[in-house]
Amino acid sequence: MTFTQNIGKKLKPLRQAILKHPFITGVGQGTLPIEKFKFYVRQDYLYLIDYSRILALASAKAPDLDTMGWFARLLHETLGTEMELHRSYCAEFNITRRELEETPVAPTTRSYTAYLGMVAHQHTFHELVAALLPCQWGYWEIGDHLIRTGLPENAPLYSKWIQMYASDEFKSLADWTRSLADRLGEDASSTQVHGMEKAYLTSLRYEYLFWDMSYTQETWPL
Repeated sequence: MTFTQNIGKKLKPLRQAILKHPFITGVGQGTLPIEKFKFYVRQDYLYLIDYSRILALASAKAPDLDTMGWFARLLHETLGTEMELHRSYCAEFNITRRELEETPVAPTTRSYTAYLGMVAHQHTFHELVAALLPCQWGYWEIGDHLIRTGLPENAPLYSKWIQMYASDEFKSLADWTRSLADRLGEDASSTQVHGMEKAYLTSLRYEYLFWDMSYTQETWPL
């Protein structure tokens, strides 16, 4: 059994909890209040800024040229296509790019990106790949799940979001990240595999918390 098959099976309840979260089901049904989606888009944009920095570090830490190149291309895709989608949403909401980039960072966004940064700087490449995996794999899984249930005809904005993450292009990104984690897991020691599992679990928990943060529109208490 590969690393992703094993960890996917072991943590299936948490992955299913994400698919059943009211933010995700609300997008799929077209019933999510638009203010919650606006909050998500702004926070995810801030997340992607730091995520891009982590991808640059992953490229620098990669053990071979092919992997370096792949992370560099993913960085380009994130800075271009994915972040541009967020900017286009905000344009529809009459939120300027400056307002978007000056959005206050919510606690969970800050905590999640700080965790990824810590792994990138202080842990192994194996653990960094595992920590990045829930984002790539999870978004495709959400998009694939929602498009199978049918696009919300009453919510074209949400349909556009679902179609991006269910696309063949995004699936290929998720598949490559999974295959990289599997290749790293094949030759890893039991200690390295344990570190990868721990990193994957922590990021997967943060993925759930990110959806929860967006649904509750989390702010700092003081």
